[in-house]
Amino acid sequence: MRTRTRKRVVVAGGGYAGLTTARRLVRAGCDVTVVNPNGYMTYQPLLPELAAGTVQASHVVVPLRTALGSARILTGSLTGVDTAARVAVCRAADGTEHLLEYDDLVLALGSVARTFPIPGLADHAVGFRTVEEAVHLGNRVLSCLELAASTPDPAARARALTFVFVGGGYAGVEALAELEDMVRRTIHRYDGLAMNDSRWVLVEAAPRILGQLPERLTSYAADRLQRRGIEIRTGVALDSLTQGRAFLADGTEIATDTVVWTAGVVAHPLLRMLGLPCDQAGRVLTDDHLRVTDHVWAVGDCASVPDVATGDRCAPTAQHAVRQAARLSRNLLGSLQPYRHKDAGAVASLGLHKGVAELYGVPVRGWLAWMVHRLYHGSRLPCSRRRLLITLGWLLGSRGRDPVAVPAIESPRTPLRDAIAAQQGAA
Repeated sequence: MRTRTRKRVVVAGGGYAGLTTARRLVRAGCDVTVVNPNGYMTYQPLLPELAAGTVQASHVVVPLRTALGSARILTGSLTGVDTAARVAVCRAADGTEHLLEYDDLVLALGSVARTFPIPGLADHAVGFRTVEEAVHLGNRVLSCLELAASTPDPAARARALTFVFVGGGYAGVEALAELEDMVRRTIHRYDGLAMNDSRWVLVEAAPRILGQLPERLTSYAADRLQRRGIEIRTGVALDSLTQGRAFLADGTEIATDTVVWTAGVVAHPLLRMLGLPCDQAGRVLTDDHLRVTDHVWAVGDCASVPDVATGDRCAPTAQHAVRQAARLSRNLLGSLQPYRHKDAGAVASLGLHKGVAELYGVPVRGWLAWMVHRLYHGSRLPCSRRRLLITLGWLLGSRGRDPVAVPAIESPRTPLRDAIAAQQGAA
């Protein structure tokens, strides 16, 4: 009987941390199974530029089967763990249950949008965590321009041209800035419309936007956004939504057809269901070696990892995710050491040729910060072909797509149904 020698590793989650960990283990000869709801990884920092049309959807997703070679990819979700028997229970897309034996289990489930019990949120807001949501939002903004250019109703026109973003972190600020820039570049092509007709509102419950950055940089970012006519409302929360109306907690009512929810993230709720130790934010607790318990490890947004530099816990950022993944893969291969890091800083885009950044404590603003943003994220994509495509598009001076809304892409069966109905009506 042949003795099994390859380490069996199940990686639950195919995001940045999961993909990076799995790729390193595959290269080391491990028997790797990746469980993920989709067959691809999404590079979320580029979603704002996808929404604005400066990059393409195919450029910000990485097929797991292409990136991971010999690894087994199971399209499904982790539903349970038997730590004593070392078995991960997974449910595939067709509903079948799989029992995956492992030598080590890596939890890299990532995060989901943080929500609150706000009336109307589920029915009237647009999220911003996935490729589908980013494409939808870009189409929605362009469709609003089309509507505003064609309607004779002043109230309908004002609602169509009012865009409210709830959440002033990186995602909210970058999404708003990129889309406002897209509209600024294209609105002159719509008869009767000017940039002054549009209204952009950023709502943040905290005292300031971009709270992860030093105050001097957030002040700079807020000033530059306000100079573009963007309204920034801090210290106030969204109270409720109805069709065509957003109500803030301070009593403000905003007539709008577009509300984008970017109010942060929380750890995947499955972690609490697994019975593992979690912090108040729902992230699974690890030691400084990224270990949860014997043969169970965690990395990325779903992990609460000690930060030896600050004495606190590591923030759920892409910077930590990729570094933790690199450290964990070495730990699993026998080089057991604690996770340590040196904070490189942070960077945020404020639209084309505009940005803010802090690099190793040095503040950077304007065009240089925007270039750092592009170079950093262009280099972080875990696929050489996509890095090349993104970089070439930027170097060739891509300023965004033509201003054409394609809403039918979200309901591809509608044209055929309409054609059938029209012909039956004419018969």
